[in-house]
Amino acid sequence: MNQQTPTPNEHRNTGMEVMSQWRLILRRFLRHRLAVISTLFLIFIYSVAIFAEPLAVNPPNQRNLDHVYCPPQLLLISTQHGLYTYGYEQQIDPVTFRKSYLLREDVIVPVRLLGRGAPYKLWGLIPLERHLLTVSAESKDADHHELMTYYPLGTDELGRCILSRAVYGARVSLSVGIIGIGCTFVFGIVIGSISGYLGGRADNLIQRSIEIINSFPHLPLWIALAALLPPEWSALKIYFAITVLLSLLNWTGLARVVRGKILSLREEDYAVAARLLGASHTRVLFLHLLPGFTSHIIVALTLAAPAMILGETSLSFLGLGLRPPIVSWGVMLQDCLDVKAVRFYPWLLMPVVFIITTVLSFNFLGDGLRDAADPYEGR
Repeated sequence: MNQQTPTPNEHRNTGMEVMSQWRLILRRFLRHRLAVISTLFLIFIYSVAIFAEPLAVNPPNQRNLDHVYCPPQLLLISTQHGLYTYGYEQQIDPVTFRKSYLLREDVIVPVRLLGRGAPYKLWGLIPLERHLLTVSAESKDADHHELMTYYPLGTDELGRCILSRAVYGARVSLSVGIIGIGCTFVFGIVIGSISGYLGGRADNLIQRSIEIINSFPHLPLWIALAALLPPEWSALKIYFAITVLLSLLNWTGLARVVRGKILSLREEDYAVAARLLGASHTRVLFLHLLPGFTSHIIVALTLAAPAMILGETSLSFLGLGLRPPIVSWGVMLQDCLDVKAVRFYPWLLMPVVFIITTVLSFNFLGDGLRDAADPYEGR
């Protein structure tokens, strides 16, 4: 007798489990430890960006000229004082006029969890005063009032808190990547689908155009386009303009991926059957062909995010992207143009740490998704 293929119900009765493609992808992805750790870190860093106001110890643009280039203050804990740090006293060399700081272990600066600090509006809507970490108001006595500050990652040349600026800068730098991915998704999907589905002259024209765009060096072209932005534009206009400029040069890779997949799937039996049943080209393309390789699109978009972040950082670092008073990681790195300042005050490079870890996390996440996209591929 011929053996028949067991039905899903028979699989369940015999103890065999039939998993969908997405469950297989998830199962394989969870085995990629670096990808899982990177995912958790990205969730954390985006959560920090979303809740930047209560997580910032100080207002991002608050200046304290008594603590210019103040070194990082270590957070300590004891049964007597609870959370606390030591105060720093600024000293100026009478010959070189170089600023240095003396650690005052006799000055205890209490730090409170969820204490009241500078007022702010969460997401610009909800007025609040609570911060995750803040200097206790009771500690600001008359004798050491100027020492009662807390800068976990130190300050810059204007006495602004680097940690608070990095937290606010994460909101801008990471959102550039998300919005840029959205633009890249639209351009890449639409243009790549048209190229692969129509073929012929349309495909040839689109592919030659992509080759011309890819022949330009991206960074010089970004610099040239950013230099054309009117200087009188507001910070918000510059922000969206930079995001669009970054997207205009990053959609070509996704378009080619989509085009190749469409070329291989458009003659499949289910696509031909849909056309014979009277389905429109748009329905066949977007409801039958594109869902067949959604995982590959997600991988391509994930790997495109680091390019967006690095592009914004590069332009802002060179003074051609986002500009103060906007706070981003690239804008913060403008303080590192002075090599002497970096030599004496290395904590100015802290935004580089955030950029490197975020970009590596996106790359590891993309690698994990790429390995999991084909669960049936043998290793």
